[in-house]
Amino acid sequence: MVGHVNEHTFFIFCFFSVSTMAKLLILLSIFFSTIAAVVASGTAEESHRFSRNISPKSMGLKREKLSVSHLHFYFHDAIAGRKPTTVIAAQAAMTNKSATLFGTLFVMDDPLTVRPKPSSKLVGRAQGIYVSASQEEEGFLMALTFAFMEGKYNGSSLSILGRNAISSAVREMPIVGGSGLFRFARGYAQARTHTVNHQSTVVEYNVYVFHY
Repeated sequence: MVGHVNEHTFFIFCFFSVSTMAKLLILLSIFFSTIAAVVASGTAEESHRFSRNISPKSMGLKREKLSVSHLHFYFHDAIAGRKPTTVIAAQAAMTNKSATLFGTLFVMDDPLTVRPKPSSKLVGRAQGIYVSASQEEEGFLMALTFAFMEGKYNGSSLSILGRNAISSAVREMPIVGGSGLFRFARGYAQARTHTVNHQSTVVEYNVYVFHY
């Protein structure tokens, strides 16, 4: 009788052990399937993400070891004469009544030279727009690119976006970026009016820029 009870108990134990093991295997299967689905979903999602953090090394950048460059040149803005380098592209209805020509949009392609004379060596061009953006004083919003064509800077550029209060002796505008040797550039440009007449303006620029 005792042997029969032991056999019966052993059978029940084995039944529940097998049943528990099966349940455990099912749970583990569900768990790992869920993990795999999450990973696959994350991989697919990763390829369609709007933004992500990346290592600077993946772009060939080492620890931030910046160079500082000082560029000096003259900007020639001709609004009249035989060959204007700046034209009016748009005006507001009230512009002609404004003492500051508020609302006027100018498009420029101005030469940059090493000396004040227009005939001196050409080192680049200033290309972009400026807008009369002040009703109280002569002030422009400048959005332009200095496209260089001299020496190691040939093909590289710097971009400026800022306010130019032309009645001030010295105007400072931020460098917001660049290309070529000036990738990831930041810095500032100082402008000083050199000469001005009814046809053209010559502006001296000192540009200080951090870059890789």
